[in-house]
Amino acid sequence: MKFFTVLKNIWSIKELRERILYTLALLLIYRVGTFIVLPGVVPAALDKASQNRGGNDLLGLINIFTGGAFDNAAIFALGVMPYITASIIVQLLGFAVPYFQRLQTKEGESGRKRLNQITRMLTVAITLVQGGGYLQLMRSIPGGVSPDVPEGLFWFSNIIILTAGTIFCMWLGERITDKGVGNGVSIIIMSGIIARLPYAFSFEFVKLFGENRLLLFFVELAFFFLIVLATILVIQGVRRIPIQFAKRMVGRTGGTMPQASARDYLPLKINSAGVMPIIFAQALMFLPATAMQYLSGAGATGGGIPMFSDIYSFGYNALFFTLIVVFTYVYTALMINPTNYAEYLKRNNAFIPGVKPGESTSEYIDNIMTRITLPGAVFLGLLGILPSIAAVLGVNQQFALFFGGTTLLIMVGVALDTLQVIESYLLTKKYDGLIKSGRIQGRSSSGIQVGQPQ
Repeated sequence: MKFFTVLKNIWSIKELRERILYTLALLLIYRVGTFIVLPGVVPAALDKASQNRGGNDLLGLINIFTGGAFDNAAIFALGVMPYITASIIVQLLGFAVPYFQRLQTKEGESGRKRLNQITRMLTVAITLVQGGGYLQLMRSIPGGVSPDVPEGLFWFSNIIILTAGTIFCMWLGERITDKGVGNGVSIIIMSGIIARLPYAFSFEFVKLFGENRLLLFFVELAFFFLIVLATILVIQGVRRIPIQFAKRMVGRTGGTMPQASARDYLPLKINSAGVMPIIFAQALMFLPATAMQYLSGAGATGGGIPMFSDIYSFGYNALFFTLIVVFTYVYTALMINPTNYAEYLKRNNAFIPGVKPGESTSEYIDNIMTRITLPGAVFLGLLGILPSIAAVLGVNQQFALFFGGTTLLIMVGVALDTLQVIESYLLTKKYDGLIKSGRIQGRSSSGIQVGQPQ
């Protein structure tokens, strides 16, 4: 009854109802586009090639992020992935290039608009490059391209279609962000992941049912549920550092008296890096395997390279785990600047009890961040190798991908962000929240929060 009451409250808020319907309508358009095949491509040959390919490789991950459009050779085959790549590049340039630093921090709204323009132009350039590689992949599949289509026309028309498809997906994401619910680009990616989840569930169910091991299927679901709970815990986990504002003198007849100081806190997230360490580590791990594929034709071999061709080997997963931990610390150091926290407290006449303002405060926050990042980094590392562990234990590769890695983090993180937006509408209209106690916090609930009770 509580669930239906919440749904009734959500539907009774006109603005929220319109935003949800608008979001669902645009997602429907996106899903339709994932089934429209590029001209000149033979779908039957692609289906055969995708079945022969392992589901836990890089192409399998891209196919999940695009909701199956990659294997379908659809007009949205690249989805919003070029836009995500361009956004990451621009974000990293903001840490190293003074021009981008100035746009991000000092030029306000005009700087953000300029960054958006640069990101969009970079998206087009990346799409042209990735689109060319994707079309070459289609041509390398036996029977993947109809022989009746002239090669020049195939390249020219499809590179334009793929670029237009990515730009249209990017536009859909921006429309959802402006007039829908939550971050549009993230929701589009999550919709693609969720679209593949029923296939993975059904395939695993049919497999175990045929082997008379149906109980094992429910055990796998139980472990999957526990992993999701642990992921939510880490995403929402924060270390609260109490801060105190200096006492102010309030005038009264016959003199002044001190006013009680306010108590707030700095919430430092256990997982400030999000999904980026796994993405970086995954990209780095796929480079040797890709290079080996190109060099194998020339008879090149390497002593350590074959390890990268077996994603289930101990060496591969040990190195993958280590890279995730290292990248977590690196990305957290780039994202969280203790000096900025110390300057913020100083400007607002606030301090951490027992810690001197200035450099001592910066060192104190840095030490805490170093300590709390360790469990977050270890958890991300375990989450990154869980799909391989699940596959080795007998879970089919498609279902194993949802046991961890980028798929689970994106799915859980975006769901929390969207639910946080919905809950804010409910609380604004004086309705109860989505949970009985506390509030839902998404990945964006980080940084300095002032005015929250300790």
